Amino acid sequence: MIRLADPQATEAIGASLASVLAPGDVITLEGPLGAGKTSIARGLLAALGLEGEAPSPSFAIVQPYAPPEVRVPVLHVDLYRIDDPREMDELGLDEARYDSALLIEWAERAGPQAWPDALRLRLEILPDGARGLTWAAPAAWEQRWRPT
Repeated sequence: MIRLADPQATEAIGASLASVLAPGDVITLEGPLGAGKTSIARGLLAALGLEGEAPSPSFAIVQPYAPPEVRVPVLHVDLYRIDDPREMDELGLDEARYDSALLIEWAERAGPQAWPDALRLRLEILPDGARGLTWAAPAAWEQRWRPT
């Protein structure tokens, strides 16, 4: 586990992912409300060149970003309002992977079999208010990204 002392440290994790992100990649972000999932997304998108603050896609569910706004096409997805994994087909995320990276908050709502090749990041709120980050990296990610 990595301890993230403040929102800037949480955003820095996202920024570190930007340098290795490519179309077809999936990064999932899990953790309770307020744990920092959107902060990681904002750090990643800012490092990809997005000017201004990225909104949480809670209501839109999918927020697309494409060049020249960012260097790599990204779909920022928030599945908080998804109640049934069968609703996922309507979003077309698997098809979108052909030319975009997926950054998915609340990915656990898609079911346990979704995106087995994803880099899975889990945030927790520590007793002192800092965040704890754990991750599961499949083989494709192990050589590309190591958090510091």
